[in-house]
Amino acid sequence: MTELVNDVLGADDPNAVSKHLREMMRWHFDPATGSPFWLRKAPGLGFDPLTDITEIADLRRFPDVSGELRTVPVEDLVPEGNAGNSFDVFESGGTVGAPKRVVDSESRGQNVEWVSEVLADHGFPSQGHWLHVGPTGPHVVGRTVRHLAQLRGSMCFTLDFDPRWVKRLIGSGRPELAAEYREYLLDQIELVVNSQNIKVLFITPPVLEAVCARPALYDALAASLEGILWAGTSISPESLHQIEETFFPRARVAAIYGNTLMGIAPQRVREAGDSHPAVFRPYFPQSIVELLHPETGEPVEYGERGQVLVHQLSKDMFLPNVLERDTAIRVRPAKGDHIDGLADIGPLTTKDAPAVIEGVY
Repeated sequence: MTELVNDVLGADDPNAVSKHLREMMRWHFDPATGSPFWLRKAPGLGFDPLTDITEIADLRRFPDVSGELRTVPVEDLVPEGNAGNSFDVFESGGTVGAPKRVVDSESRGQNVEWVSEVLADHGFPSQGHWLHVGPTGPHVVGRTVRHLAQLRGSMCFTLDFDPRWVKRLIGSGRPELAAEYREYLLDQIELVVNSQNIKVLFITPPVLEAVCARPALYDALAASLEGILWAGTSISPESLHQIEETFFPRARVAAIYGNTLMGIAPQRVREAGDSHPAVFRPYFPQSIVELLHPETGEPVEYGERGQVLVHQLSKDMFLPNVLERDTAIRVRPAKGDHIDGLADIGPLTTKDAPAVIEGVY
């Protein structure tokens, strides 16, 4: 576990976690520092966040307000205490409806700095050009990957990549056009790779598999890549093994899990005895993730699959009790850590779960 986790968040000190929780309650519910959004909601909560929220379990007393992020004026989300900062607006993927919007200034940037340290633990190169093959535009991942490259002394190339369009094509029964769009992405990748020495590639599994099926493009990347960071759609253990051992044996391969609301949970370095090839570790306690049984709402046991519940506690955004459409298997903490891992991320498959189209992302 990197020093930055302990130094910034006090992850190994339970008292530091309680202190962080109290600080976030004061920040978001004090009229001098809180946002109009939460200050308006406070009188109708039925409890006092300043006195009644004392431990992580208490966060489940809050309503899930994430659905309101589709329509709330973004200026109402800005905490008064951060009013002098420059804010960006980012949107969720819109997989199961209209996109949700969040605001972001600098407090969540620590998450990205920590991910850079984790990538160092994985052996990613500290220099060399990056290529981001993923969403940009309204999606936070584009800025995140560019920031990661800069932190690691690199320049970052990006592509036009619209996952919403691909999902619309697939959802409307036009898979041939979705396949044509994927080929268009590969054409863009070739334009960069043919003239630049790319050392680190951020990409989604479906597009990476398509890269491997285009011989000239694959050969160029296999010869230059020293790191592959994948995210977005799920990948089978068999496919991941092929990527690591057969297609790109020279490159370090790692993954990140996350979204606009929760932040980033990078893959932790594999340990002897790990039963899953990719185990993700949230940026606790800024991002707190619980895995719950979809029917009972109770935490699942280690080794069991549960629905992802997220609490986001930063000075930019307070989003408690957000029940995601994802599920994951609960994994015991790594040696020397006390934060549970998440593995085998997949969509919720209960009868009431919304239909999910993964597409290329």
